[in-house]
Amino acid sequence: MGTSSGTAADQRPPDAVDRTVTVGVDGSEASLAALDWAADEAALRGAALRVVHAGWWESHADTAEEGTAVVAVAERRARHRQPGVKVGIGLILEAPEYALVRESRTALAMVLGCRGRGAVAETLLGSVSAMVARHTHCPVIVVRGPHVEPPAPGRVVVGVGEHPEGSAAVRFAVEEALLRDVPLDAVRAWRRPRHAPAAHPLLIGAPAHVHEQRAVETLEAALRDAPENLWIRRRAVEGPARDTLLAAARDAALLVVGTHRVGAHRGDDHLGRVAHGVLHHARCPVAVVPEPG
Repeated sequence: MGTSSGTAADQRPPDAVDRTVTVGVDGSEASLAALDWAADEAALRGAALRVVHAGWWESHADTAEEGTAVVAVAERRARHRQPGVKVGIGLILEAPEYALVRESRTALAMVLGCRGRGAVAETLLGSVSAMVARHTHCPVIVVRGPHVEPPAPGRVVVGVGEHPEGSAAVRFAVEEALLRDVPLDAVRAWRRPRHAPAAHPLLIGAPAHVHEQRAVETLEAALRDAPENLWIRRRAVEGPARDTLLAAARDAALLVVGTHRVGAHRGDDHLGRVAHGVLHHARCPVAVVPEPG
């Protein structure tokens, strides 16, 4: 991704480089919900908060004033919610999706809201949120609708993928559970394939318990380095990964999934099917974490 840009106003908190939670705001209720989440996240991590509003307004003075008002209101709200968090602002002359992707290069995490009303809100993801999630360099947390505190005691759910060793998504989920002092649900979905790959001829026609055991082993590999003081529930569940994760996270505080850039070598990178599915349908906030490689 690339585009020209100019920054109309940029105030970064002291000592903010690589220790900043960034949130995109546009004045909507959805972005204010994201702001609240981001302020709380920054407080949990002992990080600074950066509030960013981006758009084109070089020939529209009224629009520039509106942008200034948006970040001012957001800054006051964040300081009121978390007085101990250092807050900086960015008012950027650029398309929001490009500005936020660039901001993700130096952020601990990016928090975005998702607009929508009624049934449409449950199936459609905002174009900016979707674009940033596809191209991000840091975890992106998408908060849907008005902020609602998760039911006590809350849980963090993480989907464990095919390559568990060194998973950035699992590492992020472990951090979130520890910070919030809540349990971690690690979920690995499995299915009995109709045709096993040629590399695994012994699995052709294997009974269900063989595939389930492989899922259990994948969970163990993913959580091998998890701290002993974290309460972890390991769940190997038969069924489609998207539906399994949506069911597991129905009353969760956060759902975490990893993603590889599919098709990046062709220039048409997009989210994997599981990340795409949960982002569009989950009721709780979803963190999309880019995986290495």
